[in-house]
Amino acid sequence: MTSVLSARDISVSFGGVHAVVEVDVDVQPGQLVGLIGPNGAGKTTLIDAITGFVPHRGTVSIDGRDVTGSKPHVRALRGLARTWQATELFDDLTVRENLTVAARHPTTLETIKELFSSQVRQVDAVDEALEWLSLGEFADTLPTELTQGQRKMVSVARALSARPKLLLLDEPAAGLDAHESVALGHRLRDVVNRGIPMLLVDHDMGLVLRICDQLVVVESGRVIGRGTPAEIRENPRVVEAYLGAADRLAPTEASTPAHSRDGS
Repeated sequence: MTSVLSARDISVSFGGVHAVVEVDVDVQPGQLVGLIGPNGAGKTTLIDAITGFVPHRGTVSIDGRDVTGSKPHVRALRGLARTWQATELFDDLTVRENLTVAARHPTTLETIKELFSSQVRQVDAVDEALEWLSLGEFADTLPTELTQGQRKMVSVARALSARPKLLLLDEPAAGLDAHESVALGHRLRDVVNRGIPMLLVDHDMGLVLRICDQLVVVESGRVIGRGTPAEIRENPRVVEAYLGAADRLAPTEASTPAHSRDGS
């Protein structure tokens, strides 16, 4: 089976600082892979490298196609979409309009035509993203009228509206309360089950352990563990280096992947 994402020996340095050191990450079709580690471990830098926003060594392939030397917009056209830690929406556009901007890739001729037309073409991918994340009722709402949790959902929906082959999420649960985090987890798992695999970075261990199929743990830019949530909970190096206490990773029903509990 060809990996949707195959990142091999990814290294990133800033001067004499080695932010990421020879990291491998694979995401298979239908998988939600979590990338976890303490602050400063290199998680966001790794996503920046995979999406082409920082120079890196190593190789990146999407669906078996090498995009290592490609610019970010080319990697996006090949199927990579991402969110950012800061939820930057166009506050003067409605939710639907925010998604439409991300969904469309007009040709030069189409762009010229739109300069002389007030029509906004309906985009099926936008309606699909609104439905998947249960945002339909907010389609004509301005982002300034939404809660933080709803804004995070819109950010994910905007990335989805580009119909990516792989979605990379950078701390989507940051700033959310427990109820919002649970709701986000359900939505993300549903999106993966609908056919959009993900690479998820987040510090919310309840969320990560609950919804991910595989985890990659990094510390100081290096991988110190990888495996299923159950395997990571039992990895003494991860417990010592990242969480510091075994009870933080004690298995509970809440930290069992939802797709495992329901048998899917």
